[in-house]
Amino acid sequence: MTTVAAYAAPAAKAPLERTTIERRAVREHDVLIDIKFAGICHSDIHQAREGWGEAIFPMVPGHEIAGIVSEVGPGVTKYKVGDRVGVGCMVDSCGECENCKAGIEQHCVRGNVPTYNGIGKDGEPTYGGYSEEVVVDENYVVRIPEGLALDEAAPLLCAGITTYSPLKKWGAGPGKKVAVIGLGGLGHMGVKIAHALGAEVTVLSQSLRKKDDGLKLGADHYYATSDENTFKELAGSFDLILSTVSAPLNFGAYLSLLKTGGALVNVGAPEEPIALNLFSLIGGNKTLAGSMIGGIAETQEMLDFCAEHGIGAEIEVIAASEINEAYERVVNSDVRYRFVIDTATI
Repeated sequence: MTTVAAYAAPAAKAPLERTTIERRAVREHDVLIDIKFAGICHSDIHQAREGWGEAIFPMVPGHEIAGIVSEVGPGVTKYKVGDRVGVGCMVDSCGECENCKAGIEQHCVRGNVPTYNGIGKDGEPTYGGYSEEVVVDENYVVRIPEGLALDEAAPLLCAGITTYSPLKKWGAGPGKKVAVIGLGGLGHMGVKIAHALGAEVTVLSQSLRKKDDGLKLGADHYYATSDENTFKELAGSFDLILSTVSAPLNFGAYLSLLKTGGALVNVGAPEEPIALNLFSLIGGNKTLAGSMIGGIAETQEMLDFCAEHGIGAEIEVIAASEINEAYERVVNSDVRYRFVIDTATI
C-alpha cells in the first residue's frame, strides 16, 4: 500500500478538501500511473452531490486521467515505465460475460468497476483521478498517442469517448446531417469529432452566445433553441441528434427535428425523469436512444482518431485548490470547455 495526496468530498454536497488515500501495491498485471492531469466532468459533480443517488464517501472523483507509467507488475505486457497513458470511467469488469467478450466492458453484465465511487473486486472503494497516483489493471489502461498533449488528452477519456462512440454507431459521416445539443464539455467534443468524421454539423444551444466558438470548432451552422423559429425552420432536418446536456428537454420538440428514421441519442444524464408523448417517436419511425462511454478498444480507437485529426479538448488548466470554484463554474456553464486539474498542485 502507498499513501498519496488527493482531493476528496468528505460527504455529499460538502466542499472537496485535500486529504490522503491508500493505493494498493502493484499486482502482477497492474500499472502504477503518475497522474499528470485530471479532467473535471459534470459527472463528478452529480456524484459528489448525490444527484444520481446514494454515493460512497469520502469520494475522490475524476475519470479523465492522463499520466506516465512509473511502475509495472511482473506480468504486464502492454506498457512499460515512461509510457504516456490514460484511464477513463472504469477500472475493471468481469472479463467473462458476453458484453466483456464483445469489447463493451462498460456494459459488463455483472457491473463494471467505476474509476471512483465504486467497489473493486477486493471489496475496497475506488478512488479517482484527483490524486497523485493510481494503480490500474493493464487491460483498463489506454495509450495516449504522442501527437496529443496530456492536458488536452485527459478529457478525451470521458468527453471524447462519450461522444465518439454514438457518432460512430449511428453513422455520422459524409452526407449525414448531425446536430449537437449543447456546447459544453461534451458538446464541444461532439462538434469536433462529428466534423472530423465528415458530417454536416449544427449546434443547437440555448443562445447564440458561443456561436463564434462553435463555428471555429467545426460546426457548419449554429441555432438558438430559445428562438421558436428554430424548431419550425429545422423541422425534419437531421439524421442524428446528439444531446449532451444534463437538463431535462422537451423531447417532442427535438424529435420533430429528425428526418424519417432519424435518431436522438442522449449522452447527457438529467437527474429528473423525462416525459414523452410516444407519438413523437411513432410518427417518422424515430429512435430515442442512450449511449454510455465506450469499451477499452473503442476508447483506444478514439484516442488514435483524435491524434490523427489533431483533436484535443479545449481546456482551462487549474490548480487543485480551485476545484470547488471550478465546480460552481461548471454548474453555471462558465467554462470553455473543460477544466483540467494540474495534479502537481495537489
